[in-house]
Amino acid sequence: MDTQHYMEERLWEYIDGASGAEEKLFIEQLIATQTEWRTKYAELLEVHHLMQQHLELDEPSMRFTQNVMEEIGKYKITPAAQSYINKRVIYGIAAFFILTIVGFLIYGLSQVQWTSGGGSNGLYSVNVNLDKIDYSKIFNNRYTNIFLMVTIVLGLMFLDMYLGRKKKDIQQKTL
Repeated sequence: MDTQHYMEERLWEYIDGASGAEEKLFIEQLIATQTEWRTKYAELLEVHHLMQQHLELDEPSMRFTQNVMEEIGKYKITPAAQSYINKRVIYGIAAFFILTIVGFLIYGLSQVQWTSGGGSNGLYSVNVNLDKIDYSKIFNNRYTNIFLMVTIVLGLMFLDMYLGRKKKDIQQKTL
């Protein structure tokens, strides 16, 4: 049965024109010399001609798209993102980041020594030396550590409230 499959595969490649030049010569010799290959080639060639002449592609009906859309319409469609994303969570996260950025800006600006220099054009000049800012005071500061701990605890509480509300909504929908 394996040789039968091999023979059909090679003959189909020969009929479709997918085989190489050497393989074409080899298959032509087999067809000319062996009756089994010749009969199988005649069968497959007849099938090939029938498929080319009488095979018509089925086209879907004119209402096919409409029928599919009506079937889909029977099922529950996922709501838009605005209805299941809690805006208070987004606002809370945005407020946290904005407050953090504003806090760092205020602290950074308070560390800058503002001096006015008498320039020839009368503009003020600001001498800012970033090498002199001591970052260890920022991150080793007790207030910064307390702020970070409180922020983490509040964030976890916020997450717990959000997940608890979501769990409650799911339980109410199943009842």
